Amino acid sequence: MRVLIVEDDAALGLFLQKGLKLEGHEVEWVGDGESGLRYAEEHRPDLIVLDLSLPRKDGTEVLAEMHGRFDETAVLVLTGRSQVEERVKCLNLGADDCLLKPFSFHELTARCRALLRRREQFADPVLRHGDVELNRMERKVTRNGQSIELTVKEFSLLEFLLMRRGQCCSRSELLRDVWQMSPDAGTNVVDVYVNYLRRKLAVAGADSELGASVIETVRGEGYRMSVGRKTVARVGVRPESMAFAGA
Repeated sequence: MRVLIVEDDAALGLFLQKGLKLEGHEVEWVGDGESGLRYAEEHRPDLIVLDLSLPRKDGTEVLAEMHGRFDETAVLVLTGRSQVEERVKCLNLGADDCLLKPFSFHELTARCRALLRRREQFADPVLRHGDVELNRMERKVTRNGQSIELTVKEFSLLEFLLMRRGQCCSRSELLRDVWQMSPDAGTNVVDVYVNYLRRKLAVAGADSELGASVIETVRGEGYRMSVGRKTVARVGVRPESMAFAGA
């Protein structure tokens, strides 16, 4: 998951960045509203953790400018403003949830996961990547029009990779979100199941523009959906409970 933290308190911003990275996410931190808007425009993160009291642009201004432009991005607002009216205003401007400071880091991560689950429920039930199609409602997978039988865990793994096509999924992220295991678990189950999935997808993909192996390894990082024969050939070293008080 790609996360943007917009928080002017450097100690808190860096702590959240480090903590969410340890959870397996790709995280960027910026310290003001204008930088947050610019980063969101360029990178379209999955989630924005947005403080309200920001320099250059207040959090409510950021929400107002984002409204209607970043519908695919979930927004969790952090605020030390205890008035109900402030939280209602944020929700009306498009925020998905509000978390009052001081807060527990564990509660923040749980709310982040809940926001993404809710958004995925209303997403297109059919995920596509080249000639690969996965229907989440019917629990069916096809490639080149050929049906592919997958186990429950193989289906979940492919679904996760397809939802994050275009970005690398680390082994720790896959362990946490697909297997519900600790990101630090000493197991090669991810690699084993990726190989299972590759073999099944390759049977129907020998003539595909994506190549037989539709899942590629990003050395030292994890896995992602292949971007095609030509690009794949060039893949090498590297492609691309605590509480806080606040204003």
